[in-house]
Amino acid sequence: MRIVLVGPPGAGKGTQATRLAETLQIPHISTGDLFRANISQQTELGKLAKSYMDAGNLVPDEVTIAMAKDRMEQPDAEGGFLLDGFPRNVSQAEALDELLETEDMKLDAVLDLEAPEDEVVKRIAGRRVCRNDSAHVFHVTYTPPKKEGVCDVCGGELYQRDDDSEETVRKRLEVYHTQTEPIIDYYKSQGLVATIAATGPVDEVTRRALEALKRDQ
Repeated sequence: MRIVLVGPPGAGKGTQATRLAETLQIPHISTGDLFRANISQQTELGKLAKSYMDAGNLVPDEVTIAMAKDRMEQPDAEGGFLLDGFPRNVSQAEALDELLETEDMKLDAVLDLEAPEDEVVKRIAGRRVCRNDSAHVFHVTYTPPKKEGVCDVCGGELYQRDDDSEETVRKRLEVYHTQTEPIIDYYKSQGLVATIAATGPVDEVTRRALEALKRDQ
């Protein structure tokens, strides 16, 4: 299956993408991972992307698309893939359609994870990360540490990242609504969108997504 996963920041895309990709036995292709891999491996695309990032500019669509194309052509993606973070806007969605068409392929589904805005803000703004190890993550409401401000794992100080503040989260949501949300209508016109409620237990959200994919087959 070839799937695109969309949804606002804080909807749980990363978690669901990993779980769905494992269940469906297809690679999870994340734009964040693509950028990190290309930059660390110092590929030509990675060097190009880094030059824009170092200058404080957005990486152009064509560079992102080229990275995605390169990854989708790897042997492990022959049986399908799950795209997370790409396409990010309508022009990228159009480019993806053109790319797939040249390879005589098409998307099977677009999963739209929906979560109320206040819930998204609560999820992200409540996150606390350990200064010693960023893999140690807690939440003031859902997974609070035993002692406030102290990591249960290593005793390090817990803090709120700057990009997790409520003000920053709401700005990120504005960008999502302006740039990314229009791709949902774009794909709805192709009959590809399945809307998934991204609230409740993680297992339940995964079950809803898998059921939606079965219906679309």
